[in-house]
Amino acid sequence: MAENNVLLEVRDGVALVTLNRPDRRNPISESAVVEDLVSTLSRLGQDVNVRAVILTGAGPAFSAGGDIFAMGENMERRRSEPLRTVDYYRNGIQRIPQAIEQLAVPIIAAVNGPAIGAGCDLACMCDIRLASENAKFAESFVRLGLVPGDGGAWFLQRVIGYARACELTFTGDTIDAETALSIGLVSAVYPPAELLDRAAELAARIARNPPDAVRAAKRLMKLARHGSLADTLESSAIAQALAHTSAEHREAVAASIARLNARNGKSPS
Repeated sequence: MAENNVLLEVRDGVALVTLNRPDRRNPISESAVVEDLVSTLSRLGQDVNVRAVILTGAGPAFSAGGDIFAMGENMERRRSEPLRTVDYYRNGIQRIPQAIEQLAVPIIAAVNGPAIGAGCDLACMCDIRLASENAKFAESFVRLGLVPGDGGAWFLQRVIGYARACELTFTGDTIDAETALSIGLVSAVYPPAELLDRAAELAARIARNPPDAVRAAKRLMKLARHGSLADTLESSAIAQALAHTSAEHREAVAASIARLNARNGKSPS
């Protein structure tokens, strides 16, 4: 992959995607990084052998979000060409939330260090977030005189609620991993050396389940985030009807019955 902006390793149905610009704290704003990350996620979404994805960062940071050096270099261009800047966002960093939203399998953010600005939003785009004790989070756009241009206003409040999201967005404050845990931004906090192992264990627990059922469950969870109860119930009934026809359902039920019979001392019929 060009410049190795993104590293990919797939093992036992679990894909590990690593942002690989540690020299600049893994920014995700520039076109080459966007292209590599989006294309990687797209390929994984089409691979029927991939059952879960872990996203992390190389080096001490998860992601600094925007590249502050590139921001400085391009400041005059952004100031003088606002319409082109709109396209820069549409055709650039905004492709990342769309790619993650379209990913068919669960994605876990393993936040190994600071997740700042768009880096915080990137973690919020994922289905589940685990953090290292070294992780820090900041919705820090206002401190640079900016707003969340990557969809953070949509994602953050759906993770931690409107009022808390407003507080972080309006102040730009940085919070540590334990605070992130207390407000529901992450599900668990681990020592740095354990983070990827714990993320891999969670991904493996997901990957052991029937893959079509997991993909269908993710689709329902996404729909239910913004759908009505009536629409969610209807979609659930349709998805469940299809699930009842699947070989993986029959095999799972048969295996469960066999375990129950063995526990009760019954011989298989």
